[in-house]
Amino acid sequence: MKNPVLSLVLGRLLIAVVTLLIVSFAVFFATTLLPGDTATILLGQAATPEAVAGLRTAMHLDEPALFRFLRWIVGLLHGDLGTSYANDMPIADLIARRFINTMKLAGVTALFSVPIALTLGITAAMLRGSLYDRIVTILTIGVISVPEFMVATSAVLIFAVYLKWLPALSFANEVHSLSDMLRVYAMPVITLTFVVSAQMIRMTRAAVIETLNTPYVEMALLKGASRPRIVFRHALPNALGPIVNAVALSLSYLLGGVIIVETIFNYPGIAKLMVDAVATRDLPLIQSCAMIFCLGYLILITAADIIAILSNPRLR
Repeated sequence: MKNPVLSLVLGRLLIAVVTLLIVSFAVFFATTLLPGDTATILLGQAATPEAVAGLRTAMHLDEPALFRFLRWIVGLLHGDLGTSYANDMPIADLIARRFINTMKLAGVTALFSVPIALTLGITAAMLRGSLYDRIVTILTIGVISVPEFMVATSAVLIFAVYLKWLPALSFANEVHSLSDMLRVYAMPVITLTFVVSAQMIRMTRAAVIETLNTPYVEMALLKGASRPRIVFRHALPNALGPIVNAVALSLSYLLGGVIIVETIFNYPGIAKLMVDAVATRDLPLIQSCAMIFCLGYLILITAADIIAILSNPRLR
């Protein structure tokens, strides 16, 4: 292929597809290793062996794992996620109810975290080496070092237990006004913003500093241009690709944080649905939720790679 950019983009897309196939294999067989028998858990300990055997046959659990994996993959390719063992209803319907809630949480988090992170990252790069830059760097390193569950637990202790400003649990169905929305989304968004913003600040700062060290920026500085003009007129337009790449990579961390946040705050999203499915050994539901998270992560990572390729001046 003569166009190097197109070949690299197609290569990234091919890698994403192959990765998704590998992940689907890993997800399916990892769920089969969960302890406990699904039929016994659903029927209870008092169920007779005949009833357990009949349910296993009805759910195809008595078939070899490879046959069940192939049937599951064929169903996914046709858009059929299967039927939930515990709820006896299409998985697509179950996920559709929770998907909107998860997207709302991710959207509100991005709405707050992206402007905050870009502002701190760009200003820290502009004032590189100053006290402000050192404070921002120390705070971001500190936030990165703290796991998500610790941030969420600390938020509950501070805002719900001691200050009593916000509820400890977030019920998305109870939003009827702006004040309700603020109360429901406040602590989950605070937690996820901490998780996402720290990486975004560091990557944005690095991208802007790298652009500020280029010859054309130094030439603008020698001509007497002010530092704000240099940053906003010359550096930022050329650092836009790396910054967008940093935003895409940082937002991919939302997927891991959402699982922890939805569980701690009892938020009715896909992650909470998957955690509940693990408790009931609802294998098709676990597999479908895991694949949705993997697909979302791969989309963001692949988008970040493609943006990095398209913004590389050596390939233009």
